[in-house]
Amino acid sequence: MTSSSSTPVIEGWFTTGPEPRLIGSRCTACTTVYFPPVPGNEGYCRNPACDGEVFETAELSRRGRIWSYTDAQYQPPAPYIAPSDPFVPFALAAVELPEGLTVLGQVAEGYGVDDLSVGAEAELVVETLHTDETGERTVWRWKPVTELGEEADQ
Repeated sequence: MTSSSSTPVIEGWFTTGPEPRLIGSRCTACTTVYFPPVPGNEGYCRNPACDGEVFETAELSRRGRIWSYTDAQYQPPAPYIAPSDPFVPFALAAVELPEGLTVLGQVAEGYGVDDLSVGAEAELVVETLHTDETGERTVWRWKPVTELGEEADQ
């Protein structure tokens, strides 16, 4: 099959291109940032000390520190669509961003738990999650940041 397009699995949650970013929401009253974004930028602020109800779109930092990680050895239930059959285990990382929130995501293709450590830097990348009849469906992932001289992109 030839891919005719590449689109995000979830529209509005991240940008694409050479420097992709997650898209969150910032409460206009207390500036607390949330991910995923608040639909329509209207709702209730989850900060118990704030009664804000209006949000603005906020592009989040591309880099953060690994807060925790694990190995997903079982296939998640639907609506997850495995990119291969049989299922291939993958790593998950929770990355703490400078905005003060922690975002969970798969680890970039070619990396596993042996490449991760708590406190290490990771950056956001966008990769293909699966391909269907209309093209590639992309998702954000966390790629470990390596120092110059260490192993580069895989």
